[in-house]
Amino acid sequence: MTAQAAPATLYIVATPIGNLEDITARAVRVLREADLIAAEDTRHSRGLLTHFQIKTPMFSCHKFNEGKRGDFFITALREGRSVALISDAGTPCISDPGHRLVSLAAEEGISIVPVCGASAVAAALSVSGFDAARFTFLGFLPRGKDLAKFNFPSGTVAFYESPKRIKATLKVVSAKSSGALLCLCNDISKKFERVYRGTAEEILKRLLENPDSEKGEYTCVVSFPADLAPPEDTGPESVLSLESQLVDIMIKSDCNLKDAARELREKNGKLSKKEIYSAMLRLKGILKNSHGEEN
Repeated sequence: MTAQAAPATLYIVATPIGNLEDITARAVRVLREADLIAAEDTRHSRGLLTHFQIKTPMFSCHKFNEGKRGDFFITALREGRSVALISDAGTPCISDPGHRLVSLAAEEGISIVPVCGASAVAAALSVSGFDAARFTFLGFLPRGKDLAKFNFPSGTVAFYESPKRIKATLKVVSAKSSGALLCLCNDISKKFERVYRGTAEEILKRLLENPDSEKGEYTCVVSFPADLAPPEDTGPESVLSLESQLVDIMIKSDCNLKDAARELREKNGKLSKKEIYSAMLRLKGILKNSHGEEN
């Protein structure tokens, strides 16, 4: 398609995860020709748009305002305008905000078009050397005690991790399966890019020797043996952290944090009030420090 962005169309546009040269010519064109851009963080994306001289009006659409802001974009789409959705880096909706807006557009019968490009999980899988004909993507893992209780599936597994938690996560992976092989990608396409290969214990030693190991996000691909113990609980609660579950309920039920906590307790009677209250405090801290910008 060489014509201008089609009216009444929601474009899901992948942007670079680091190196700006990874953006596609089509992505640049769509961002220029769209009527509006829905961005996870407008301040972060401003640099990308400025670099490529894109002057399309941009509005925030992050996980804390997606429910309400979605109505704004749906109205624009109903009026025949085109909207391009972008996240801070990579492909939107893959462990990034956007699925709520896409779901609303689908319900309205609005045309939704992917503009393919960079994805950290796809990049890591491609260099892992593991069989990726089938794999399990876990997004971000649970934290703390929830991670210690988490059961990984067998086969090829991919997930994201922060530089502050990667060492603790490797210890958990090693405890679950000391023989599992890993391909750990750090800061893909950016300044501190590095790929580690080996067992979790071997990679942990190399991280401890690297003074820059806490710079840049991690994408981890693990090849777990077929005889790995099966998960005791394969429901969504076994994968999502309590904070993530609270956010998910807030979005789906369009409610506040207090009501979400009540609903979570009703759904999972195994959780104590103390666990949920602690998760609420952590989430409030995330909300307070969130850099998402309202326009």
